[in-house]
Amino acid sequence: MIAAAAALSDERVLLDHSPPAVAAHAVGRRYGEGDTAVDALRGVSLEVPRGQLTAVMGPSGSGKSTLMHILAGLDQPTSGSVEIAGIEITTLRDNELTKLRRRRIGFVFQFFHLLPHLTVAENVALPLSFSNRREPDRVDRLIEAVGVTDRARHRPSQLSGGEMQRTAIARALVTDPALLLADEPTGNLDSANGDALLGVITELHERGQTVVLVTHDASIASRAQRIVRMRDGRIMN
Repeated sequence: MIAAAAALSDERVLLDHSPPAVAAHAVGRRYGEGDTAVDALRGVSLEVPRGQLTAVMGPSGSGKSTLMHILAGLDQPTSGSVEIAGIEITTLRDNELTKLRRRRIGFVFQFFHLLPHLTVAENVALPLSFSNRREPDRVDRLIEAVGVTDRARHRPSQLSGGEMQRTAIARALVTDPALLLADEPTGNLDSANGDALLGVITELHERGQTVVLVTHDASIASRAQRIVRMRDGRIMN
């Protein structure tokens, strides 16, 4: 399905001494204070090598989505640190973190987060506009790669759930990020659309994309090279 060799513009060569794509070191995340405080993460350490497809599994409330948001720099840990390609993001200023996220991280949400007034093509191109980049050929290639070329001029309200999530993946990839994070990307899709979307993600990984995927579905996780299991804010394996 994917013509991702063109969509993913650079060849990623894996070197033994290269830093992991993302690494968490003794990360804790506490919400609230005193007797009402909740520890969503408790000393989590995790390294994901470049080019690996990793699935993070666990029941609701296990901390997997909190971990994902912290790895993406969308939330800050209460303790510990996170590195993206060897760069510690927990010490960056807000503007520096924003720039790093735009360059190195693509994020796919369960609920799509497409802008309703923009077309598919405009949603995909949006991350480029933050850096004053115009790359219509790349946008077109990614739209074709995820199979929504015939919907390029449609708005989200005119799309199926699968088409919206494919658009979200194209948007996440448009800046050619080193790391793709996906939080329950099939959670709002039927089985047919979910399987098709996983085919897209799997082929991206086969072409060198590092992917961390949060899921509660064992059949989805079975496609990963590595499965990380969480419970009560801790990694259990």
